[in-house]
Amino acid sequence: MSERIIGSWVSGADGSPYGVTNLPYGVFRHDGREPRIGVRIADQVLDLAGAEEAGLVLAAGALRRPTLNDFMALGRPQWTSVRQRIVELLTDTAHRAAVQPLLVPLGEVELLLPFDVADYVDFYSSEHHASNVGQIFRPGQPPLLPNWKHLPIGYHGRAGTVVVSGAPIVRPTGQRATPQGPIFGPSVRLDIEAEVGFVVGVPSPLGDRVAAVDFADHVFGVVLVNDWSARDIQAWEYQPLGPFLGKSFATSVSAWVTPLDALTDAFVPAPEQDPPVQDYLRDTPHLGLDLRMAVEWNGERVAEPPFATMYWTPAQQLAHLTVNGASLRTGDLYASGTVSGPERGQVGSFLELTWGGTEPVKVGGGETRTFLEDGDTVTIRATAPGPDGTTIALGEVTGRILPAR
Repeated sequence: MSERIIGSWVSGADGSPYGVTNLPYGVFRHDGREPRIGVRIADQVLDLAGAEEAGLVLAAGALRRPTLNDFMALGRPQWTSVRQRIVELLTDTAHRAAVQPLLVPLGEVELLLPFDVADYVDFYSSEHHASNVGQIFRPGQPPLLPNWKHLPIGYHGRAGTVVVSGAPIVRPTGQRATPQGPIFGPSVRLDIEAEVGFVVGVPSPLGDRVAAVDFADHVFGVVLVNDWSARDIQAWEYQPLGPFLGKSFATSVSAWVTPLDALTDAFVPAPEQDPPVQDYLRDTPHLGLDLRMAVEWNGERVAEPPFATMYWTPAQQLAHLTVNGASLRTGDLYASGTVSGPERGQVGSFLELTWGGTEPVKVGGGETRTFLEDGDTVTIRATAPGPDGTTIALGEVTGRILPAR
């Protein structure tokens, strides 16, 4: 059910994509102090650690921790209760005198990785992306492999290389194939993968499995993800065991976690699935998210991937990654895989945008590119529908490429 739009006494909040119907959570540092949990309202950060210390909000001390993990572990009833209280604090002028001193200008804070990443799983859930990659890598063969429409394809990534938006990305080094044989050196086909990530709050025991219908009881919120990819390293190493060094060097995530409660109006019917899926993958209702993404390369918007076209839904991904009895841990991150639509201007990777590097594109500054060069910056943004025709912004994810070491 939609949240009713309520005016906020915070300057600039009404009409902002970061108004009281959004309120994403993050972790920040101000004036050299220890990391603190906060929530974004317009261009300010409400210090939730300070709010809990002052007795303005109650969360069993979880908001006074240096990451979101303890708060996320409390579960949906507490998430909803705290969110309602924050809305009250930011809309009822009776609280203004107490809350105003806890607001910090966004430009004065350092944003940190908002949660400790427990495990990381990356999926491959866009039919358009998988078809494009199949055509590029396996010309003359069926673009989708036989298993693709029967289960959400995925792999386990490396939690220790998940970094917050703004962290520099060092060009990875590894083996790549040449006509003369494999060589070792920096990747020359460095790419992005524009994705959406889901952050687990409530864990599950080893041996149990989580049903698709229980998605909202376990998933705390959403982040944007850039799962950087070294295509040349990946192409040489991935057979037969799949992604490894070409993917594990860096994954960037938003500094802000948008709670599921903020995305109520963004859920839409997901694409029809044919053939019918196994019973454990049936999510009723079968819903995706209407997130409108944008990819900027050196400041130039080069693609607008539509998340609503994803074949496998977030709930199905969660059900699949636990169906073998694998446990969930607070802080688990699973990502959608590259988001691509049916048109060239809707793809979420430069492999597709330049069709395997054969069709250069113009980027910011009037230059052309096929893959990323040192000094390039990529930013991924997204918006979602909010209540009564409003728009909610997800925290952006950005990174700049540094030379190989």
